[in-house]
This record gives sequence, structure tokens and C-alpha cells, in this order.
Amino acid sequence: MADPARAAKLAQRIKVVVAEALGRRVKDPRLEGVTVTDARVTNDLQHATVYYTVFGDEVAQADAAKGLEKAKGVLRQEVGRSITVRLTPTLEFVADQIPVVASNLEQLLREAKKRDAEVAALAASAKHAGDADPYKSDVPDDVELDEDDFDEEDTDLSDNDAIDEDRNK
Repeated sequence: MADPARAAKLAQRIKVVVAEALGRRVKDPRLEGVTVTDARVTNDLQHATVYYTVFGDEVAQADAAKGLEKAKGVLRQEVGRSITVRLTPTLEFVADQIPVVASNLEQLLREAKKRDAEVAALAASAKHAGDADPYKSDVPDDVELDEDDFDEEDTDLSDNDAIDEDRNK
């Protein structure tokens, strides 16, 4: 097992080598719109997964996948020349789903923003179902209350006093 840091470093090197090889060594017109976005290497350094995106529609993506499968041997040879490991890892090409997920997320955010605007418009014209202040006091505003206005008997401490008397006996 290799160090995970070494595997990550090797993955970055493979990403750069594959991207450069696609630009200068592989002359397949189906691979002109391919961009290498990421690479991952297993901890034993035997297998590398290269993620890519394609500029274009589904037909261009399918053609790019076929072109990458055809050029896999040449790309692996380039990787073997450029890296310093005992065994050259096998390459697997996977279409990167991040752009698709990002566009779906952007659509959901636009929809949420639209709904928030609708709720804000409804809230601006909304009225209270009951009184505006449900916690109104029974005492008129012009009357001031003093401590003398409250009786000790009105408080609910009588039960606590009875318990304290039972404990003191």
C-alpha cells in the first residue's frame, strides 16, 4: 500500500500527462472537445480513474467515450513514460457528472428564489388572523401599577410554604 499523499500526487501527474497527450499525441477529432477534470489513483497505484467533460451534446459525449477507449493504450504508454512508478496503472475514463449536477443545482436555486419572492409578496399583503397583539394586558395603558397593588396571597407560593413547614417538623 502506498501513502495516500503519494497516490494523490500521482493522480495529479496522471491528469496533467493525459491532458497534454490528448492535445499533442492523440489526433482523433472526436477528442477535440474533451477536458480532463480530475484523476484518482487507488492506494496500491495499480488503477487510475480519469474524469473528463466534453463540450457538446450527447452525440459528442458518446463519440468522445469511444475515442478515449480507442486511445487508452497510447495514453497509458504516455503515462508510463512520464511517471516514476514500478508498474504503470491501468486507465479508466469516466464522464464527469459535476457539470450536470451543478446545472441541476442552479435550476433548483432559481426555483427557490422565485418561490421566496412569491412568499415575500404574500407576506407583505397579509393581515393578522386575530388581534395584532395577542398578548394585550387587561390593565389600561394610563394606569400605573405599584408593588402595593399585588397581594402575597395572590401568588402561588402557598403550596411551597406548606411543604417547607412539613419539612421543618
